[in-house]
Amino acid sequence: MKSSSETFVLDRPRTRLRREDRALPRAGPGHVVISVEACAVCRTDVHVADGEIARARFPIVPGHQVIGRVVEAGEGAAVRVGQRVGLAWIAHACGACARCRAGQENLCPEARFTGCDVDGGYAEHVRAEAAFALPVPDGLDAASATPLLCAGAIGWRALRLMGPGERIGLYGFGAAARLLAQVIVGQGRRVFAFTRPGDRPGTRATRDLALRLGAAWAGGSDEAPPEPLDGAILFAAAGELVPAALAHVEPGGTVVCAEIHMSDVPSFPYARLWGERVLRSVANVTRRDVEEVLAFAALHPLSAPVTALPLSRAEDALQAVRKGELTAQPVLVPG
Repeated sequence: MKSSSETFVLDRPRTRLRREDRALPRAGPGHVVISVEACAVCRTDVHVADGEIARARFPIVPGHQVIGRVVEAGEGAAVRVGQRVGLAWIAHACGACARCRAGQENLCPEARFTGCDVDGGYAEHVRAEAAFALPVPDGLDAASATPLLCAGAIGWRALRLMGPGERIGLYGFGAAARLLAQVIVGQGRRVFAFTRPGDRPGTRATRDLALRLGAAWAGGSDEAPPEPLDGAILFAAAGELVPAALAHVEPGGTVVCAEIHMSDVPSFPYARLWGERVLRSVANVTRRDVEEVLAFAALHPLSAPVTALPLSRAEDALQAVRKGELTAQPVLVPG
């Protein structure tokens, strides 16, 4: 095994990633060391890098969509060397508080998060709590499956919190919405895809992609869908879309805000909420969310367009996500 690990570090917000050859991490009790096969680059990484997530510690190694093989397991780790595992956003929960006991470890006051509170996967090797290193089916390609650990899991959780309904609006058609659209269509429900308004670069291509993935309709976020919605999920970080989504949801329907960071929600008439409509957020994910979406993907292949890049191009990948001009999610591949 190598004695050092190529690693990319953010020393403080709004700076460039710095390359560092670090000593290989050691597992320690209850932990594992993972040789990274692939790590997807997420918009949440941009929020961390830009200082928009106040809790983030610096210096930090970003990256919370990691797949790799365990190369060292510490005492008490219920994971074996050679096992294929994934690391998602949630890196630690106490397991004892009221939230954890209720199955809401994502809301644990002692929760810590990969690439935010603890070092993540922009590296050749990463150390993690064994209990949060989740088994990844061998049939899933590492690079293609990494988006399931965040985009896939957050969409899965958002859909569960939204509840039943046949006509589902998805605002913002990035990685999470593209994966979730396939799940919704596979369940026999209908997707109404809302993308950027007007004829901005890539808009037409995004709407065409939504239709190819089975959406019943695709249009701008400033347009009304052809029929009322039973619920809606917002994957865009634009608070002004909240009242717009509520205006298109039937009484009793739910609007879920699935972004970790969102601009302020403007005031809106109470009539848009009245009628027992529900407005709620998704905060992080649980291990259950990740395990369920991985299991679903193993049986029902989900198409997640990715572009594999060498780890050395981590800064380029982060900048590309920041600009929001990609149709495929960048995935860093060491070696």
